Order: sequence, then structure tokens, then C-alpha cells
Amino acid sequence: QLQFVESGGGSVRPGGSLRLSCAASGSTFSDYAIGWFRQAPGKEREGVSTISSSGRSSTHTESVRGRFTISRDNDRNTVDLDMHSLKPEDTGVYYCAGKNGVRSLRPDVYDYWGQGTQVTVSS
Repeated sequence: QLQFVESGGGSVRPGGSLRLSCAASGSTFSDYAIGWFRQAPGKEREGVSTISSSGRSSTHTESVRGRFTISRDNDRNTVDLDMHSLKPEDTGVYYCAGKNGVRSLRPDVYDYWGQGTQVTVSS
């Protein structure tokens, strides 16, 4: 069982950058694959970036590939999402989530979720 607390959200101009952080507690963090997900008003939750339990592999949805980087520090029980060249389409509530086993961009296979942090990209 994991609990997550996200931080780092805020408002930025298009082209700006943000770093989101997720602090985990409650279980052995290094056993879990971690994903970042987002949900815009009126839209379904979508996978943004995922990272394997070891941190050796990651996956990004096509719309953020080349702009976002996911990383984790298993010594500190944290996972970060570095977001660059932000676009208005990146606006939404961002969640971190954990699952046992292989990483996935599908939100329905994740068991443990944080409360979310708002990211707003606008001029």
C-alpha cells in the first residue's frame, strides 16, 4: 500500500517549465512502477509519463514526448516530472499513482493515487 502527496503545480505561461514532485509513503516504494496522469475539465484521465520500479525505463504519451522527463529517487521515495515547453493543452490536474508490476499509461490499472496538483498553462 502506498500514499502519495503531489506538489509543484501552479500557473505558467506557454513555453514555461514546472517540476512536479510526488512523495511516497506507506510501503516499499522501490517495488512499484509509478505513473503521472492528468485530467482536464470534461476529459478522461490520461497517462502522461510512467517509470519502472527500478527507474531504468520510462514511457511518455506522444503529446509530451521530448518535453517531459520522469525520474525517481528510490532512496528518497520520490518521483519527479520535469515539464518544459508547456502548452495550454497541458493544463489539468496532475496525479501520481503506483502499481505493482510493469508500468503502464492506463490509469485503470493503478491502485494507489495522490490527491492531485493543478497545472495551468495560459497567456
